[in-house]
Amino acid sequence: MIGENLALFFEWYFLDFPKEILKGIKNFLKFGLHYFSIPFLLKTFFSHWHKYAWKYPNAPDIAKIFEVWVSNQISRLIGMICRSFLILFGLVYEILVLILGFLIFVFWFFLPLIWFLIFDYGIKFLSKI
Repeated sequence: MIGENLALFFEWYFLDFPKEILKGIKNFLKFGLHYFSIPFLLKTFFSHWHKYAWKYPNAPDIAKIFEVWVSNQISRLIGMICRSFLILFGLVYEILVLILGFLIFVFWFFLPLIWFLIFDYGIKFLSKI
């Protein structure tokens, strides 16, 4: 009975729950990709900002054509800058999730040792009193 429960505990602690931790990390990574829309922002990286685009005139007016071209390029530049910041924030989030997820995953395996060391320290501390 005790051996069976102990085997179930070790199976849960070293097999089942680490899989759940990895699933949680994967879910956080998927959330970051969807929340920051990184694939979509990369596809539309050079698009106009909020589709603010000026139409070229029908008449061959060089000054007006140049003005519209410059305005469209500025709109694209603003869109590129804003998308760059959003992509950067998304990538920073993804890297933080990977680092923290790895630390939590490793911490989970060292937790029994930490519990034992804390318990041992407590026994030694109480024996000094």
